[in-house]
Amino acid sequence: MFEGFKTQKIDALLVLSDSFLNTHAGQIAAYALRQGIPTCFAYREPAAAGGLMSYGVSVAGAAAQAGNYTGRILKGENPGDLPVQQPTKFDFVLNMKTAKALGLAIPDKLIALADEVIE
Repeated sequence: MFEGFKTQKIDALLVLSDSFLNTHAGQIAAYALRQGIPTCFAYREPAAAGGLMSYGVSVAGAAAQAGNYTGRILKGENPGDLPVQQPTKFDFVLNMKTAKALGLAIPDKLIALADEVIE
């Protein structure tokens, strides 16, 4: 999976969210950490597993929106009449253990912006 990484110098890695990358996010985070590559993911779990950070849609916020829609449908509203909603809550997670392992100094201002800091 990582053959292309061996031939290039990589300063950082932004891992987008799709089914393949989501399935292998833990492996990607572990490999990148071993290689000294900072990573940013689209959701919390890979950051907790060793990625440097994540920024993406809040799973809890999306679940709340889905629950709201489900309740409205169960009360008789036509699903076709419900508006399409965009996510309104995004989570920023920093893994300070990974930052330390990579030798990175994360500014206090950035730490203060995080929704969650993993020590």
